[in-house]
Amino acid sequence: MANFDLMRELARDEGGKIVLLVLDGLGGLPMGDYTQTTLEYANTPNMDRLAAEGTQGLSHPIARGITPGSGPAHLALFGYDPIARPVGRGILSALGIGFDLHYGDVAARGNFCTVDENGLITDRRAGRISTELALPLVEKLNNIQVDGIQTFVRSEKEYRFMLALRGEGLDGAIEDTDPQITGESPLPVKAATQGSERTADLLRAWVEKAQLALRGEYPANSFILRGFAQDPKLPKFDELYKLKAACVAVYPMYKGVSKLVGMDVLETGGDFTPEQEFQVVAGHWNDYDFFFVHIKPTDSRGEDGNFEAKAAVIEQVDRALPTLLGLNPDVLVITGDHSTPARLRNHSWHPVPTLIWAPATHLPDLTDHFGERQGQRGGLGQFPANELMPLAMAHALRLEKYGA
Repeated sequence: MANFDLMRELARDEGGKIVLLVLDGLGGLPMGDYTQTTLEYANTPNMDRLAAEGTQGLSHPIARGITPGSGPAHLALFGYDPIARPVGRGILSALGIGFDLHYGDVAARGNFCTVDENGLITDRRAGRISTELALPLVEKLNNIQVDGIQTFVRSEKEYRFMLALRGEGLDGAIEDTDPQITGESPLPVKAATQGSERTADLLRAWVEKAQLALRGEYPANSFILRGFAQDPKLPKFDELYKLKAACVAVYPMYKGVSKLVGMDVLETGGDFTPEQEFQVVAGHWNDYDFFFVHIKPTDSRGEDGNFEAKAAVIEQVDRALPTLLGLNPDVLVITGDHSTPARLRNHSWHPVPTLIWAPATHLPDLTDHFGERQGQRGGLGQFPANELMPLAMAHALRLEKYGA
């Protein structure tokens, strides 16, 4: 893993430009009549050329066999140990939408969901309702008042919202109310530690009122909460790596994780295509040393179980790659934060295809196609995802020699 003291000691103020291109949920599995994974099946001439010229492998976001959430998986890509430095999804949601988060606030990520007459969840995402349909519901929840705390509810995107609690002595050690499956009721609010019992009591009072407020709505007639957390005050990118870093992402959560580590977030439209995101990078190319570019729909199509649609997103990214390559990055890393096989319709523990292309410094391996099984034979081998930043820094000639 990245040793922060070592990074501070070895990082140089100058060197090459780095682009980290993350196709969310990139990794996959064969499915039905498809004997290849979505990445192997997709027509990706540009990625395949980069694989032939560069080197690839497979990364493990957390540890072998562990299925990661998006927050810890991205922190690992940025070089942080996601187990030693856990960050709840709520903080990322709050920062991602630009909420004025105060130190000591507790934030959570919410999903509107659909429940039946027995209170059992039939759709964890309420049919992926649009942001426009969600806004009046967010306003209803935002108007709820509970003695002892201030509460704030803000729309994130589509069926997602952020809940923040503000008051004296709050503790973010609260268990999720999301059972992660349909056919179950939303879980009751529970304190994860003795110290968070008071916060749990206040939250129970808010949840009771919020559930009443949504009764009679459809399809978003209930909600689930997860990722309760407080700001962990992580060390920042410029301090660790001496990089001026920027994020290009459409979804708020990924803007949030970028802000958490000190990146500037560059403005994008609500439905930017990969080509448009790459154009944003081009427009700011001379202003930054490091660009994190996030592509969301690969993950969404995997969660939908739509193999062909996920492959189509990968192909769309591949067609847009000449825009990035035309900028002549010194290091281009293409990977995912985790695997989301369409076959499983969810995040999984499978290692993630990872490609490093650095024309001046890489040692090409013997692979010629970007994909999971080629990655098994690639020169990077299988490695923890939080070793990726030191690798990118080294290939950009941004690390000094260690020792005499």
